[in-house]
Amino acid sequence: MSSLEHLFSTQIYQARPAGTKANRLRADLERACLAIAEGDGAGQAWCREHAYKGYTSYGSLNDLVWRDPVIADLAVVLDEHVARFADALDYDLGARPLVLDSLWVNILEPGGMHAGHIHPGSVVSGTYYVALPEGAAGLKFEDPRLAQMMAAPPRRVRSERHNRRFVEIAPKAGTILLWESYLRHEVPPSRASAPRISLSFNYNLSRVADET
Repeated sequence: MSSLEHLFSTQIYQARPAGTKANRLRADLERACLAIAEGDGAGQAWCREHAYKGYTSYGSLNDLVWRDPVIADLAVVLDEHVARFADALDYDLGARPLVLDSLWVNILEPGGMHAGHIHPGSVVSGTYYVALPEGAAGLKFEDPRLAQMMAAPPRRVRSERHNRRFVEIAPKAGTILLWESYLRHEVPPSRASAPRISLSFNYNLSRVADET
């Protein structure tokens, strides 16, 4: 008699709020992201300097939740979903809830990509997908154990999804995707003919415990 047990799970959270309110929020966010990109001269200069194929506010703006009420509305939605994810992960947060630490706009032009990276110093990271035209890349995750596998042989081409070294998730516009910040991920080159628009963010433990 034999059995298999899956241990040390890597969990990815997905949600796609539906309804008129959610659809209106997504449309308003698309307009807001394009307006932010157009008006952010420092961000455009940062992108040119770093050869970023498109636009990101990552290197220029750190106050988008306060700058734009539409993004503030998104932050309220994100708080709810991050709390659900934290519960699914069995985090023992005590009096220090997870709070939004940073948020930035990403607009990838056709052919644009984002190399593999992690988000050090954060607990939960995620992306809200504003616009994903046909052919736009999703998000590709790397098995966090990969560096420790050393002599492990390659996996079959048609291996089970949970056995793969890399898994790409292709969400639809309006989707919230969450993962633990240690998980390495990348955006493969976009094959779309229109921009891929998203908002990425990090959550961290609140600095001061809630005394109420």
